[in-house]
Amino acid sequence: MPFTTVTANKIIDKLLRNTDFVHPTSLYVSLHTADPAQTGTNEVTGGSYVRKAVTFTAGALKASANSGDVEFTGMPTITVTHIGLWSASTGGNFWWGGSLTVSKALTAGDTLKIPTGDLTVTLT
Repeated sequence: MPFTTVTANKIIDKLLRNTDFVHPTSLYVSLHTADPAQTGTNEVTGGSYVRKAVTFTAGALKASANSGDVEFTGMPTITVTHIGLWSASTGGNFWWGGSLTVSKALTAGDTLKIPTGDLTVTLT
């Protein structure tokens, strides 16, 4: 899934119109049970689920990947199909979303781990 319309418009305006925008000082990964679309819908709830902070490598070949492991502990019984990036741990702006290569079926108490380098964001 490409960047959301909001994100794409901010990048275009910055590059083509030199219009600054307030970019997030931190990014947070979200998990979703279906396509988050343009707004981050279908976010996981329950268990001990909360969005997790993430950092990324420097961009190369129009992409960047997470620079450390991201772990979600105490998950509810749920199937995760998509992932997203937000500007805040709760609320905030939804910047990007995409589908997992393989859906992850979890049972109550499971941990979902995204190893370093496995979350790649590509500018298309």
